[in-house]
Amino acid sequence: MAAALLDHKTETRESGAPIVLAAAATGLVDFIERQRGDVDSIFGNSGIAPDMAGSPTLKLKLASYCRLFEQAAKQIQGDKFSPGNFGLHFGQQFQPRDLGMWGYAAISSPNLGAALENLVRLFHYHQESSGMQLVKGTDGLMRLEYQIFSSEIVERRQDAELSLGMFANVIRDCCGSKWAPVEVHFEHPRPEFWKEHEAAFDAPVYFSQPTNALLFRPELLERSMPGRDLQLLTMMQTCLESLGSHRQGTDGMVDRVKTAIRVSLPGGYPSLEQIAHSLRVPAAVVQRELAEQGLTYKDAVETTRQSLAQMYLDQRQLPLTEIALLLGYSELSAFTRAFTRWTGVSPRAYRKQGH
Repeated sequence: MAAALLDHKTETRESGAPIVLAAAATGLVDFIERQRGDVDSIFGNSGIAPDMAGSPTLKLKLASYCRLFEQAAKQIQGDKFSPGNFGLHFGQQFQPRDLGMWGYAAISSPNLGAALENLVRLFHYHQESSGMQLVKGTDGLMRLEYQIFSSEIVERRQDAELSLGMFANVIRDCCGSKWAPVEVHFEHPRPEFWKEHEAAFDAPVYFSQPTNALLFRPELLERSMPGRDLQLLTMMQTCLESLGSHRQGTDGMVDRVKTAIRVSLPGGYPSLEQIAHSLRVPAAVVQRELAEQGLTYKDAVETTRQSLAQMYLDQRQLPLTEIALLLGYSELSAFTRAFTRWTGVSPRAYRKQGH
C-alpha cells in the first residue's frame, strides 16, 4: 500500500454537472488550426464556444471539455502525430502558466515538492469530480496520480494523456525541458500508436493501470522552483479560493463506487466487499448510497461494464478477447452473451455495423 504524503481527493458535485476552469483549454483553438482541423465542427459537437477556451475564470462542463478532445482526436491526424493521439501531443506543448491561477500557484512555489502539493491541494478549485494525490510507493518512487471520478464521463483517454503531459511540464519547469519520468501509467488500454507515448514522455508507458500517474525519484522534491514568488503564490491561492464554488454533492459516493468498479474489473468481477474495502467504507454504506440512486450493486457493475464495452469496441485495435478481460469476464463467450443481452447484437456484429 502506498504511503500518502498528500491526498486531497474531491467529489465537489451538486445537482449540476462537474466543471473545469476554461484555462485548461488555453491555446486549443490555435493548436487545432495548426493541425488543419475544423474548429467550428469540433467545438460545435462538444457544446463549447471557441471563444471560451483559455478564459482564466470561465467554467466549462467537465464532460463537454473531455468530449472536446475526444472529438479533436477523431477528426485530426497531425503532421507529427498519429490518429487518436491529439491529447497526448496537446499536453506535451502545454505550459504551466497556461493553466492560469492554478498553474501560477505551482510555479511560484518555493520548491518542486511544494509546487506539486499546491497542485494537489488546490486542484478541486480547478476541476470537480476528479482527484489528484502525491504518494510514495513501496518501490520508493513518488507517484503523482490523477483520475476523473465522474462515472458519466466514459471516454476520458484524451484528458488523461493531455493532463499527464501538463503535469510533466510543471516538473520540467523545475528540472529542465529534458526531464523524463521513470514510468508513466494510464488507466485506459494500450492504443494503436502507443510508441508515440513513450517517445513523448521519454519513458516506459504502461496501460490498463489502476490510475493515471507519473512516477519519479523523490530527491527531485527538494529542487528549487526557478519562478518562486511567495507573494504571487499567496495571490493565486486567494483568487482560486474566492472563485471556487465549493459545491458539495450527495451523489459523490456513487461515482466513487463506479470508479472503483472500473479500476477493479480487469482483475475479474469485483465483490461488493472488495469495492467497499477499497473505498474504506462498510459494504452497507455502499449499498445504501446506491439504493438512494435506485441502483443495486449488480446494476452498478453492469452499467459500468456496458458503457466501457461500447467505448472499447470503438477502439478497433483491441481484440475482443482482451476487451472481455478488461471488463472482468474470464471467457469471451460470457462477454458476448452479456453484450448481446444489453444491445441485441453481438460484439462482432456491433463492430461490423460501424459503431
